[in-house]
Amino acid sequence: MKPLFVVLEGPDASGKSTQLRLLSEALAARGVPHVATREPGGTPLGERLRDLVLSSETGMAPLTELLLIVAARHEHVEKVIRPALAEGKWVLSSRYTLSSLAYQGWGRGLDLSLIRQLNALATGGLEPDLLFLLDLPPAVAYARTRERDRFEGEGLEFFTRVRVGYLELVRSAPRAHVIDGTLPPERVLGEILAHIPLPGI
Repeated sequence: MKPLFVVLEGPDASGKSTQLRLLSEALAARGVPHVATREPGGTPLGERLRDLVLSSETGMAPLTELLLIVAARHEHVEKVIRPALAEGKWVLSSRYTLSSLAYQGWGRGLDLSLIRQLNALATGGLEPDLLFLLDLPPAVAYARTRERDRFEGEGLEFFTRVRVGYLELVRSAPRAHVIDGTLPPERVLGEILAHIPLPGI
C-alpha cells in the first residue's frame, strides 16, 4: 500500500508526543518504514523558529506568530514530508495545518480564510491521509500547559476557544477521528491503530 501521512492534533499537553512515540514503535514492530516528526519544527530551521514561537521571553503579534509557523511548515513539507513519502516512507507528524486554524484562528482571532490561504501556499495542497484529534477539556489542557511555554499565559478562555475551534474544524476535515485525550496512553494508541489499515491490526 502507498505510504500514509498521519497527523496527530490537539491542544498542548494532550499526549501528542507520547502517541507519536507509541505509534512509531507500533509501525517499527511491523516493519513499516516511517518518519516521526513535529510542527513547528522538523527541520533545523523549523526547530529554531519553534524556539522563537514557544519561548516565554518572546513577545510577538498574532500575525507574526502565524507567519513564523507557516514558514516552518513550508520547510517541513519540502525538506521532510514530501521527500519521505516519495521514498515510500510513512510520515507521522505531531501537528499540521489544523493547529494554525485552531490556535491562530480560533485562539488568536486571525481570519480563517487568510490562514487557509497561507497553509495552502506552504503545503502546496498536501493533506494528511489520516488525522487524529486528541481532545482534552480546556481546564485540563490549561492545567497541564502551565509553566511549559508562552501559551501558558493565555488563560483558560484561550484554551476554551482553541478546543471549540478544533471540534468545529474537525467536522469538515476528511478522514479525521476524535479521540478522548484523557484516556490512558495505551487505550488512545489502540483507538488510533483501529483506524489504520495495517496487517495485524
